[in-house]
Amino acid sequence: MTVSGERLPVSESLKVLEGITLNKSEKWWAAVALIDSFGRKQIAVYLWVKRGDQWKRKNKFIIINKKNWQQIKDAVEKLIQNLP
Repeated sequence: MTVSGERLPVSESLKVLEGITLNKSEKWWAAVALIDSFGRKQIAVYLWVKRGDQWKRKNKFIIINKKNWQQIKDAVEKLIQNLP
């Protein structure tokens, strides 16, 4: 699941410190990245779509701190019980 020598198609203005690919196909690529955004560390969940020969960002979701992550995690854990 780690990015092995493959650069995530993240904006050049951001520095990827670490990345994990969740899923990648011919058309879609989902990954989680620890990024340095202008001196601040953040975790970003990305979804890219391939258009022609380039990956274009479709969605980006940012986790800014541990409290923010705990809120997201708690909400998902409440809802996940409804999935098969």
